[in-house]
Amino acid sequence: MNWDYMQPVKIYFGKGRVREIKKIAQELGCKRGLLVAGPFFFRSGLAEKIMQESAGMLTASFGDVSPNPDVTEVDECAEVIRKNNIGFVVALGGGSPMDCAKAAASVALTGDSIRKYHGTGISLPREHLPLIAVPTTAGTGSEVTCVSVLSDHANGKKAPIVSDGFYPEAAIVDPELTYTMPSAVTAGTGIDVLSHALEGYWSRGHQPVCDALAVHAAQLVFRYLYRAYQNPKDEEAREKMCEASVTAGLAFTLPKTTSSHACSFPLTNIYHIPHGEACGLTLDYFTRINAHGTGGERVEMLAKSLGFSDADDMADEIYALKKKMGLRCDLKDFKLNEDQIEELVRISRHPNLYNNPVEITDEMLDKMYRILAY
Repeated sequence: MNWDYMQPVKIYFGKGRVREIKKIAQELGCKRGLLVAGPFFFRSGLAEKIMQESAGMLTASFGDVSPNPDVTEVDECAEVIRKNNIGFVVALGGGSPMDCAKAAASVALTGDSIRKYHGTGISLPREHLPLIAVPTTAGTGSEVTCVSVLSDHANGKKAPIVSDGFYPEAAIVDPELTYTMPSAVTAGTGIDVLSHALEGYWSRGHQPVCDALAVHAAQLVFRYLYRAYQNPKDEEAREKMCEASVTAGLAFTLPKTTSSHACSFPLTNIYHIPHGEACGLTLDYFTRINAHGTGGERVEMLAKSLGFSDADDMADEIYALKKKMGLRCDLKDFKLNEDQIEELVRISRHPNLYNNPVEITDEMLDKMYRILAY
């Protein structure tokens, strides 16, 4: 078995480390920074506080980032970078500000619209502005990945862009930033972490280093996610979920995600189901498929290493975890008709689907969506 491993992001993990932005930027030789964050952080005052603590290192900000960032937002952010002669970018928030910042920090140097590279197969140049990623959820793992997931609402499209230029120079993982996460966000982002770990493990591109990271991340999620959901002030659970998130990000970056993420894109784009919740919706279903198909012994081995009797037992626990956290477990409330189910099957045939170890047919997708819908 031949395999490669690369992780160029320097990770700073620990409580209170968000206050090190200025020092890290100085060590990178950066000047004239742009803070990219979601609107909530400008309303809460955190963005302003970080701007002030940078002591002039951050000279501009961009807060027009929606939960599923649109290509137009990336272009607007890139224009702010050009007009203000920005030298580096700080991304603060969940996956959305990071996705926007990654793409803008690269495309700003080209003069192009990001649409040129979104789902077209055209590769972005690797040249990019240095990026410091500061996650506030546990979460997407985006702070250590080379992926930016963007929507093009005008054309009904949501797809990831992969570029080595998207790797942040530094990731500051500060568990204190997650203490104020609402329970619903804790649940949705937490099940996304589990999806990253499991899909990274069973991906066709799996390899030993990422496998080990995936197992560690999954162990932490099964142990600490519900604790963090039940008690947002449980500092140990919050810290361990941050650890799980960044570790799962390392676990799936190279192998890439698979079936649950492929199906999540139309569920989010068409029915506006939050990304993590959309991934989790099908995770137990694909756990069973992958355990009982070709190469299923790896999934069985994973389940047993996590303390389950078998993969079906693990799938049952995934479903139970979703249920007790109030996450979506079906699509019944949408009252889907035949055309809508056919559309979901068609759009789920995303490139990530072909990373799945078992070949997923249209018939399998149709059966799954009918079970979820009815």
